[in-house]
Amino acid sequence: MLIACKDAAFAYEGRAVIQDLTFEISQNEYLCIVGENGSGKSTLLKGLLGLLPPQYGELLRGDLASSDIGYLPQYRAPQKDFPAGVFEVVLSGRQGSRGILPFYSRQDKQTAEEYLEHLGLGNLRNTCYRELSGGQQQRVLLARAFCGAKKLLFLDEPAAGLDPPGTAELYRLIQEVRRQKGLAVVMVSHDIPTAVQYARRILHVRGKPLFLGPPEAYAESSLGKEFLGARPPRD
Repeated sequence: MLIACKDAAFAYEGRAVIQDLTFEISQNEYLCIVGENGSGKSTLLKGLLGLLPPQYGELLRGDLASSDIGYLPQYRAPQKDFPAGVFEVVLSGRQGSRGILPFYSRQDKQTAEEYLEHLGLGNLRNTCYRELSGGQQQRVLLARAFCGAKKLLFLDEPAAGLDPPGTAELYRLIQEVRRQKGLAVVMVSHDIPTAVQYARRILHVRGKPLFLGPPEAYAESSLGKEFLGARPPRD
């Protein structure tokens, strides 16, 4: 077990927006959290990250340190004066592993180089981040998140703003790296058909859990049929 919720609730501005949560995240998990806008998905993700304490109930961590976690927040366009280069952005994902050391280690830099190449960013290594397209920026941020993820990766709407080919490629890269590195992935997504295609479990929330289980069962449930219309094919 990496993380467990026990009868937990998380609040936004003092008001519980998601509650009655009891579930575990284990190694090799691929959990997609889905639901309508305002259903509490991002609040739940921040709670699992430890950015929000439970309003009540428990949030437990097992064999997991903060330095084991990578996080890709919702995409926001960079400021025009943001000066960092692509390699610097990706390398910054290793900050949690540095401890008290003032500099990045050779291993940190090697890991950053590895993800640059793996995500097809090697030729952009020295490019200023703000000069990239939105899709390229999102890929850089994904590489940064992978750099920080030793055991668990949190993704908040990673494909937001991407066109269909870019979305398909992003999900393919997430699946490929997840399998190669043995990472657990927890993703918030509004793209329910794609979530069902890739995830091992679906958590559908609307202020509280409405469904938690495998995608096949979700696709056959009344809730899944309401949001999917028809069952999508799986890999």
